[in-house]
Amino acid sequence: MKLLFVTATNTNIGKTYTTLELIRRFGEKGLSVGVCKPIETGVEDKIQDASALLSSVKNYNTNFKKLIAKDITAYTFTLPASPFCADTHQIIKIESIKNKIKSLSKLCDILIIEGAGGVMVPITKDYMMIDLIQELNPKTLLVTPSKLGCINDTLLSIEALKSRRIDFDWGVNLFEDTESFKEVTQPFYDKAFPKWWTIQDGLGGFVDSVL
Repeated sequence: MKLLFVTATNTNIGKTYTTLELIRRFGEKGLSVGVCKPIETGVEDKIQDASALLSSVKNYNTNFKKLIAKDITAYTFTLPASPFCADTHQIIKIESIKNKIKSLSKLCDILIIEGAGGVMVPITKDYMMIDLIQELNPKTLLVTPSKLGCINDTLLSIEALKSRRIDFDWGVNLFEDTESFKEVTQPFYDKAFPKWWTIQDGLGGFVDSVL
């Protein structure tokens, strides 16, 4: 069983979009794919991201057929904020998150874990998303944005992952400022990262590399 962690430079970058694409691609290759959304914030009536992820997984893994969205999460909170801030009663236990991941990993060949926010988002006061990634030791995919300013955010996240010696790759989600991206961002990536790729065009190659 393999673990694949999907993280990003920040919130609203495209983690769920990317995770859904990964589920489809792994599933179409015949793998028994699973998914976990350990923490979801901004939840009111429906656990939105977890519901979408689970609905997709059910197309490829019968072990997830009887599960509901709450079964693939460890914690949900109403406030749309970092887990630490959303957890107003301080109920998060890291061990509970790990146990949820361990339990779901038994139901699949590869478990895709979608984080909350970016790599340095606080889960507790002293425990960040990157700490969870480091302890789980999964293959990690960093999703980065295409808007103006993304170079700085991307480089900072890459440095953070490298400093922890985490096995990761990264891809640009082309969904904002896509026309100006070619002029204001791509020239640097072409020079500094000749093999950089986009989620839209390079995800298939990433999937093959994981397999």
